[in-house]
Order: sequence, then structure tokens, then C-alpha cells
Amino acid sequence: MQRRRIGSGTEWEAKVGYSRAVRVGSEIRVSGTTATDEDGNVVGDGDPYEQTKRALANVERALREADASLEDVVRTRIYVTDIDEWERVGEAHGEAFGDVRPATTMVEVSRLIDPALSVEIEAVAVVSE
Repeated sequence: MQRRRIGSGTEWEAKVGYSRAVRVGSEIRVSGTTATDEDGNVVGDGDPYEQTKRALANVERALREADASLEDVVRTRIYVTDIDEWERVGEAHGEAFGDVRPATTMVEVSRLIDPALSVEIEAVAVVSE
């Protein structure tokens, strides 16, 4: 089966050995995605709601490159550095997914790769081949 890699163009992908997303057949898996802009700068520093919105926009961009959309997402995993912010993170997630309502998990982690980041999101989508 063919493996299609989707890149974001960051230096980290080659250095760490990963892809922003991978499509195999009808399934697309999007790597942990944070709230960064095209230059790798953190968007929404200190604001979990804004970080969630930006991370999901980055997820959506990767899905589009894999010929999918947020409507195709069946699973998300949300990593937060402060679980007390779950409502703000959940609100942004709900705005993005509306009636799609993928299976999801939100867990608190001690930290992410950059101290300014408070949210990281993974996604799995399934589309017709």
C-alpha cells in the first residue's frame, strides 16, 4: 500500500524523522500539532483557546494536503499543560468539529516542547480511497 507523507516545511521534520501527516490508503494520521505560524513562532502565547484554534487550523491544513478535511476526522487526542483550562480548549475543539464529533481524549502533560505552548493535538481521519 502506498504511503504518502505530508510535510509542513519545518526543519524539525527531517531532524526528528517524522511527517506532519501520513496517508496510507483511506486513513490519514496527523502528528502532534501545536499553535505555530509558518515561521515556527508560537501563536496565542498564554491563551489555550487561541492555541487550540491555531493548532486545529494547522491540522486542517495538513488534512487538505492529504485530500481530506476536518469533517473526515474520527479521532483526536489533545495534550494540555493545564487541565483546568479544559473548557476553553474544549470550546475551540467544539467550534472546529461541530456535528463531526470525533472520538477524543484530553490529558494533562507536564510540558510540551516549547514552554510557551500549552496545547498539542493529534488527529486521525478516514476518507474514501
